[in-house]
Amino acid sequence: MKNTTNEIRCPHCQTAFTIDEAQFADIVRQVRNAEFEAEIHVRLAAAEQAKAAEIALAVTKAAQEAQQNLSEREQRIVRLERQLSAAASEQELAVTKAVTAIQQQLTEVQGALAAQTAAGTVREVELRKAHATELALKDELIDRYKDLKAKLSVKLLGETLESHCETEFNRMRSLAFPNAQFAKDNDASGGSKGDYIFRDATDDGVEYISIMFEMKNEADASVSKKKNHDFFAKLDKDRREKGCEYAVLVSLLEEDSDLYTGITDVSNAYPKMFVVRPQFFLPIIGLLRNAAQDTITVKSELEQVKRQNIDITGFESELDEFKAAFGKNYDLASRKFETAIKEIDASINKLQKVKEALFGSERNLRLANDKATALTVQKLTKGNPTMQARFAELAAPPAEDAA
Repeated sequence: MKNTTNEIRCPHCQTAFTIDEAQFADIVRQVRNAEFEAEIHVRLAAAEQAKAAEIALAVTKAAQEAQQNLSEREQRIVRLERQLSAAASEQELAVTKAVTAIQQQLTEVQGALAAQTAAGTVREVELRKAHATELALKDELIDRYKDLKAKLSVKLLGETLESHCETEFNRMRSLAFPNAQFAKDNDASGGSKGDYIFRDATDDGVEYISIMFEMKNEADASVSKKKNHDFFAKLDKDRREKGCEYAVLVSLLEEDSDLYTGITDVSNAYPKMFVVRPQFFLPIIGLLRNAAQDTITVKSELEQVKRQNIDITGFESELDEFKAAFGKNYDLASRKFETAIKEIDASINKLQKVKEALFGSERNLRLANDKATALTVQKLTKGNPTMQARFAELAAPPAEDAA
């Protein structure tokens, strides 16, 4: 191996050195390491600078984005504030409109209330006038009643209390009671009857008021003085049996009583019962009729329900009749079916017997056939020499004639 030398000159003192290849390689390696480390430091510094620049750039970008986000958020806040302000304005406007409408309604209600108050005042004045008129009429009626009591004995000579009430009713029928019925109670099937029954109905025929009337005067009790309450039980019985809602006793009895001076409610003793003097005969009908008119709607609905119940009852009755008729037909058909079954069973038994008889005949015929099949000439001629000889002759061939 050849040993190569290299000359190296010092850059400071210009002294030349002669070194072999190994030494030269070592020096080169040292120089290279130093350069590498320097390059590394340079690169690290550059990397640090680049990293710092990137960080600064990222920070700047983040700051810009944050600034942009902040700006957008502020703009959004501004928009929301504007929307909130607009909503508040709309709400304020709506509230203003609602308050205006309520105030207008309140003004209208106050005006209507004032009108009603004025009308109520007028109505009150009218009612007071009517009440005063009614009191005056009542006083007039009392005076007329007193006069009637003085003259009634003469008046009733020509007409009874019943005919008097009937005349009074007929006089007002066409004006006040166009749909009403007022007629004698002629039904004594329950053992007793009242004097008159009043019934009134709507235009479509729904009855809403009914009254059982009993008329009593002094002439009806000429021997002994009767009291009004002596007739309450019978009147209540007649009312219930005839399906009337109210009971009214038109009475001239106990004429000096302070209790029976006009219209007297005795429902504490018997339900829906009144005692009236003759001059209050028409007023009691008017009062009860007007009070009952408030129940027309309810009674119409009850009448409709009643009719529906009647329809349902009729349907159920028809259904029951159909069931009964169907049951009878079913029983009849069932009995006929059982009879037919019995007859079929009897026929089957007869056919079974015929079948058995036919089977017996078939067996006998088969035996007879077997016997007929087994019958031969030998069996027929056995023990009979004559017949054997005869059959032998028949079986022999014919003799040949002589030539």
